[in-house]
Amino acid sequence: MKLSDYAKKYGITYKTAWNRFKAGKIKGAYKDETGHIVVPDGKELLIDKNKVAIYARVSSNENKSNLEKQAERLKEYAIAKGYQIVHIVKEIGSGVNDNRPKLLKLLQKDDWRTLIIEHKDRLTRFGFNYIKTLIEKEGRQIEVVNLAEDDKTELIENLIAVIYSFSARMYGLRRRKRKTEKIIQCLKKELENAD
Repeated sequence: MKLSDYAKKYGITYKTAWNRFKAGKIKGAYKDETGHIVVPDGKELLIDKNKVAIYARVSSNENKSNLEKQAERLKEYAIAKGYQIVHIVKEIGSGVNDNRPKLLKLLQKDDWRTLIIEHKDRLTRFGFNYIKTLIEKEGRQIEVVNLAEDDKTELIENLIAVIYSFSARMYGLRRRKRKTEKIIQCLKKELENAD
């Protein structure tokens, strides 16, 4: 697209777009042989590298006080690194659950460059590298404050995550089975009372 179209798309003046081009802030933009500036279609990330989003998560309401402490630690970390915090998102939900509304909403926002989390498992129990790859493809990054110290620690954490996930699913299935059995019993009673 032309630089003027780019300016319209992002709601900025042509001069601002020109200044961004001169500063090298429009990824992949170039001057063609006629002197026109061409901006490749796609998602150009023009966000200041210091703009960050903080994501804190705990698995249950019982850990709500830990959620506040986790968010505060991450906030202090970001301030110490000189980051500009644009979002602090706190969520209660399982790391196995892939439908956490606050995280999904945060991932769809385009006003942050770095996502700060305390541990990998605060973002997700499984598939961290997939999420990291997709975020990096957009020109963003994930910053994990406390990385596993060695491969053995990470292996143990992964094993715990697998056991946790398996247990959660098993207990969930048992609850559903008991609930279904109660419904069937109630229906049978209704049929008996109707006779």
